[in-house]
Amino acid sequence: MPDIREFSVERTAIADLWLISMKEVTDERGTVREFYRESAFRDAGLPSLGPWLQVNVTETRKGALRGLHAEDMYKLVAVVAGEAFGAYVDTRTGSPTFGTVETVWLTKGTQVLVPNGVGNGFQSVSDEPTQYVYCFDHEWVPGMAGTAVNPLDPALGIDWPLPVDTSDPSQISAKDAAQAPLSDAG
Repeated sequence: MPDIREFSVERTAIADLWLISMKEVTDERGTVREFYRESAFRDAGLPSLGPWLQVNVTETRKGALRGLHAEDMYKLVAVVAGEAFGAYVDTRTGSPTFGTVETVWLTKGTQVLVPNGVGNGFQSVSDEPTQYVYCFDHEWVPGMAGTAVNPLDPALGIDWPLPVDTSDPSQISAKDAAQAPLSDAG
């Protein structure tokens, strides 16, 4: 008899940022997870996200940090291999939750729905590379609307689980390390 975990959603401290547990069915052969089911999202009061216009997968080494990027697009993100520590910051200057930070341990079966203008970043924490999937409702183009903030900005108070050496490009890109603090956003 299969073990079934139903789809569920949970509000976070950031307006319109949702933590999602995928529906998952496990039996002797393994596990099937519903990455996206339009009707489940609509029934939960989440926005319709289809059709996806771009899907990316990153493979990231342990300790490496990516983000915090807040483009003008919805993102549905999850790990499909490994584990990550996700961090999200509201960079929308008119938002009632501007400056709020949410952190989430990302394991298989957990997703985060990231609205336009909320910074998305993560650090790989597993020994094997973390495969992180991003689904976008718009295609990414250089210079598109949005912002980015320095993921190591002390004012954010993000307690990254592993130390980050800003001079080591295998841990953080020069571009991410050079981003401005949140106080300069907007």
